[in-house]
Amino acid sequence: MTNTNIEGRIAVVTGASSGIGAATARRLAADGMRVALLGRRKDRLEELAQSIGANALAVTVDVSVRQSVLDAASQVRAEFGSVDLVVANAGAMLGAPFEQAEIDEWDQMVGTNLNGLLYTGRAFIDDLLATAAAGRTADLVLVGSIGGHVAFPNYGVYCATKAAVAHLTRNLRAEFGPRGVRVKNVEPGFVGTELGAGMRDDTRRAELGEWRDGLEILVPEDIADAIAYAVSAPRRVNIAELVVVPTEQG
Repeated sequence: MTNTNIEGRIAVVTGASSGIGAATARRLAADGMRVALLGRRKDRLEELAQSIGANALAVTVDVSVRQSVLDAASQVRAEFGSVDLVVANAGAMLGAPFEQAEIDEWDQMVGTNLNGLLYTGRAFIDDLLATAAAGRTADLVLVGSIGGHVAFPNYGVYCATKAAVAHLTRNLRAEFGPRGVRVKNVEPGFVGTELGAGMRDDTRRAELGEWRDGLEILVPEDIADAIAYAVSAPRRVNIAELVVVPTEQG
């Protein structure tokens, strides 16, 4: 597909400090978008924004805190105007056996993977609806995981949050599709990112490294390319659910 449905648009990408979020921000900016980079790590956001140039805006935010997201949305609008593409990508993966897991790690995953996604979507949905009402393309992209469909022992809460993302996407698609907003769920398999690096369970962290070392995994740019492909489709086309896995993962 060409970039005719990308150039000139205004995008928000959460979790833009690293990994898939940073790669997606770079890709969308390269395709001609202005991109607001949202994330917790101010120094990394500013470094990325500087590397992209004038079409990037660094906005420090904690997506698990609703007021923080609302403040970020106000800043984006003040700098760039109304938004027509939102990539809700921020996420946390903290594995542990259910009976041993730290409850605050559950809270972090629910707060980031689910509440953060809800707060982000709510903060920008009026922009997307207004864009669609004006006859232009509007996209809400929710980054899930194959963990929403596949059972991974010791990752039950993480997988539950991603299953919620998948079903939320379907429901929002039914709600907003008739109003012109395309809602999408992009679900990666194993990708070489920092996801999981902060988990306290040493055994699970080592196991995750072994899984990733056991096959040729994806790089963040692969998911960024998939997102760019999906949002560049003609306005009449919604690539609604997109699973992207390493070939060897099956």
